[in-house]
Amino acid sequence: MITEEKKEEKNLNFIEEIIEADLKSGKYEQIITRFPPEPNGYLHIGHASSICLNFGLTKTFPGYTNLRFDDTNPVTEDTEYVESIKNDIRWMGFEWKNELYASDYFDQLYAFALKFIHAGLAYVDDSTSEEIAALKGTPTEPGKDSPYRNRSVEENLALFEQMRNGEFPDGSRTLRAKIDMAHINMLMRDPILYRIKHAHHHRTGNKWCIYPMYDFAHGQSDSIETVTHSICTLEFAPHRELYDWLIAKLEIYPSHQYEFARRNLNYTVTSKRKLLQLVQDGHVNGWDDPRMPTISGMRRRGFTAASIRDFCDRIGVARRENMIDVGLLEFCVREDLNKKALRRMVVMDPLKVVITNFPEGVTEMCHSENNPEDISTGVRDIPFTREILIEKEDFMETPAKKYFRLAPGKMVRLKGAYIIQCETFVKDENGEITEVHCSYIENSKSGQDTTGINVKGTLHWVSAKHAVPVEIRLYDRLFSVENVSIEEGDFKDYINPESLEIITGYAEPALADTNAGDSFQFLRKGYFATDTDSTSEKPVFNRTVTLRDNWAKAAEK
Repeated sequence: MITEEKKEEKNLNFIEEIIEADLKSGKYEQIITRFPPEPNGYLHIGHASSICLNFGLTKTFPGYTNLRFDDTNPVTEDTEYVESIKNDIRWMGFEWKNELYASDYFDQLYAFALKFIHAGLAYVDDSTSEEIAALKGTPTEPGKDSPYRNRSVEENLALFEQMRNGEFPDGSRTLRAKIDMAHINMLMRDPILYRIKHAHHHRTGNKWCIYPMYDFAHGQSDSIETVTHSICTLEFAPHRELYDWLIAKLEIYPSHQYEFARRNLNYTVTSKRKLLQLVQDGHVNGWDDPRMPTISGMRRRGFTAASIRDFCDRIGVARRENMIDVGLLEFCVREDLNKKALRRMVVMDPLKVVITNFPEGVTEMCHSENNPEDISTGVRDIPFTREILIEKEDFMETPAKKYFRLAPGKMVRLKGAYIIQCETFVKDENGEITEVHCSYIENSKSGQDTTGINVKGTLHWVSAKHAVPVEIRLYDRLFSVENVSIEEGDFKDYINPESLEIITGYAEPALADTNAGDSFQFLRKGYFATDTDSTSEKPVFNRTVTLRDNWAKAAEK
């Protein structure tokens, strides 16, 4: 059980309160939860909350969590998705006790279906999906019985066996539970338990051509695994009555379902159907595109597992749905990367600066901290030469008031190096400044400064001779509207046309050879991660997040 010390650290959410009470009462000696994804796509940020909740509960309380794939729809499922899901969960920092599949239970579920037929609680219906829908009724009007509802047990058994043997085409027959066509809960109006689907299954091959519906497979799988707390999102609350009915009629282990509210993220879509459209229509470059809300996409962009877990913890578990600002997720990423990311200098829009009093052909090593938040990361060497590159925006011919960067006659410090003073500059025939001439102040080297000169501006820079060209992918939010789901028309009409900009930057030599997933803070620019496309010949970096919330600033204007 959760300790008193942990209780003082944070308030329990309503699910933790239920579990605490169940353990205290002796109802369970340990809890068993499960994470049950359907392997028909990649996991996204919404799944991350469920992962953290289900696996987190069994880290807090005695028990364990199963990973169970809900693989009851062979048309949309694939082993590619199975492997990606396992990789994502492990990357998130969790491990399951048992790897299970709904397809593990197909024989047992079939036996359960036969039990229902024998008990007169299920029948084979020849109605089409349109006919079933027409007889379903409305929330205010009762449905009507199917003309096939009163078939004999013998006839239902024979027809169901024929369904299993593949003697009927897809959609021609279903097995339905016999409950109540006037029930106030429309999901209890003779729900479909099995449908015909002649399709190759990624695990069972062609053994089956009938497959259980989610409602028939889910609760029974929970029961088989003796899951104590079956936790799902709020849209499944109406399904709980059927979940309980099926378990009660089968007289099997009484797993219980609990629902928590889905957390929707603004400027994002998490519908698998819509995400698949984005991939198939080429709006993004695969499921792991860094603009996607998939866990693999966020990982490639440079988000850390710790920051995603922190985000899930901060948004918490509640009974009511609400919209979460993606800015909170970005805040969590900045918080984590500020502590972990190595600092590097990269110039993205270069302007050449000539240090006129520094000797030609000489390279002097300067030094700078790898991460001032973590002194254990040490310092690195940075080559300093007569010609360096700075950002164009860091020089102004006619400086504005309170402009503390480089301008004629002004001084600035070069990060980890010297104080320099601008003497003059060169323009081309179009009036563009192409070169700035400065002098450096002797004895002003960082860490060894004896000049007593105070300057207000510090610039990042790279040696022109040693600069490493790198591809920089500047990612931004994929959608330009806050709540895509309420907008009219096709959701793809609201894709942000500026969600990706690719530029060439010039980096200090320390960035010449990095590994995919390495995180860095490019000084004054933001947090970046080495992309999987990166090579030693062509380093590629993805912007994870800016140093500050630029969208919040834009909204204030």
